[in-house]
Amino acid sequence: MKYIVCEEPNKFALKEKEIPVKEDNQALVKIHRVGICGTDLHAYAGNQAFFTYPRILGHELAGEILEIGANPKNLKVGDNVIVMPYVSCGTCVACRQGKSNCCTNIRVLGVHTDGGMQEKVAIRTDLLILANHLSYEEMAIVEPLAIGAHALRRANVLKGETIVVIGCGPIGIGLMKLAQIKGAEVIALDVDEARLEFVKNEIGVKHTVKVSETAVEEISKITNGDLAAAVFDATGNKRALEGGISYMSHGGRYVLVGLSKGELTFSHPAIHAKESTIMCSRNATLEDFDFVIDNLDAFPTKAFVTHQVSFTDMITNFDSWLDPKTKVIKAMVNFNS
Repeated sequence: MKYIVCEEPNKFALKEKEIPVKEDNQALVKIHRVGICGTDLHAYAGNQAFFTYPRILGHELAGEILEIGANPKNLKVGDNVIVMPYVSCGTCVACRQGKSNCCTNIRVLGVHTDGGMQEKVAIRTDLLILANHLSYEEMAIVEPLAIGAHALRRANVLKGETIVVIGCGPIGIGLMKLAQIKGAEVIALDVDEARLEFVKNEIGVKHTVKVSETAVEEISKITNGDLAAAVFDATGNKRALEGGISYMSHGGRYVLVGLSKGELTFSHPAIHAKESTIMCSRNATLEDFDFVIDNLDAFPTKAFVTHQVSFTDMITNFDSWLDPKTKVIKAMVNFNS
């Protein structure tokens, strides 16, 4: 079978290997779609944390079961399944508390271990979620949307609260829509006017602010001087991460969803004065996946998936997805075309 491996930064190779043999607790899954996310783009560019080469990328996966034995979920051959790509141990302190998303021994597909950019994969059955009622495109965007759902749950965002989301990429867009579903008011920040227009037109975000020296003043005006009850960074950009606290109200919450490789610096007087709650949000849990699946009909999937190419054409197209001029929101690899 064919697979694509990132051998080193800026270098993909299309290769062949034997079809994997599933273990007793696994299913053999045929991959139909792989969504491309910031992690994949950063890994290819050589600036992704927790990453080693060579690596088969791909963790936003839509598949179909080809082989499976008896299993607690009663999954069967022919079922369409979403893959939870977070392989947790089930026994560490985090897993015992129901926080398998930050398992001390976590192995994320496509990051710490090989992912789904291959025709067939053997995956633990407990990581498979039945999704026969969804399209392959919908299935493949559940994981990135679940990242946003988890961040919102971490911050305990309530109906009527105003939040700021920094970054109108796929994670930020998902955060915004899911926050609206929860009844929150959303203010979107980005440096890219085209992306701000996207969230205004496709997500229905009323308030958009371009990042500038006057952004805090603009958000203050929108919120009648209060600023945001919760701020979410969905960029992973050091400058954005360090500046996000400025948009947060006194007594508010600041959630770091994006990941930077380096150190961050905050002014202690500034965060102390607001009695800031600063938290990180990593990956997602089954509860977050279920929330997304239950609300997916409210999400504009067709507008969100802006670019789609065949598996064999992925390598020649990948570089273009790094260029803002191509206006990629969500690129997807189609194994059926």
